[in-house]
Amino acid sequence: MSEREKEKKNKTAASPGDKEDMEQVKHDETPGKDHAAGPEEHKKKSKEELIHEQEKTITEREKEIGELKDRLLYQQAEFENFKKLKAKEKQELLRFGNETLVKEMLPVIDNLERAIEHASKTSESKAIVEGVELTLSGLLKVLEKFGVQRVEAQGKKFDPNLHEAVYEEERKDVAPGTVVGELQKGYIMDGRLLRPAMVSVAKKPETE
Repeated sequence: MSEREKEKKNKTAASPGDKEDMEQVKHDETPGKDHAAGPEEHKKKSKEELIHEQEKTITEREKEIGELKDRLLYQQAEFENFKKLKAKEKQELLRFGNETLVKEMLPVIDNLERAIEHASKTSESKAIVEGVELTLSGLLKVLEKFGVQRVEAQGKKFDPNLHEAVYEEERKDVAPGTVVGELQKGYIMDGRLLRPAMVSVAKKPETE
């Protein structure tokens, strides 16, 4: 048998293992689907990360917007309170702007009342008393237009918020704590006390 015939026979008799190795080599050398899927999967992963970052950014912006809204609402509430306070101050200024003037007029009223009381003790000064009474009445009506009223005291129960007790007087005909005399009248302006009424208060007789 020639050398050429022997070589041909050896090639034909190759083992099955050698054939498998050769097939594996061919398979490895052939571009497969796994090699092609690598970049696509990486690309998909990067897209998901981008979406996640965008969602995170949106959440943070929504949180900032919510905080800004809360801050704006708080500032609006503060401004409304400030407006109400200023409106109240303006209203009180209009109501009590003449308080100083009224207080200065009260002693004048006191003098008129004393003049009437003194003149009423003599019959010769009746005309003068009537004139002074008319003057006092007109003055009190003017004050009423500005919200000024007298404090009720005579015969009322003593009220430390409206009355100032000058002395106590023993009385059997009235209950203790009752105002039985006025030394000086008190006045209120729109619910605010200008001055308390100076009064005498009844007390229970000590003998009892």
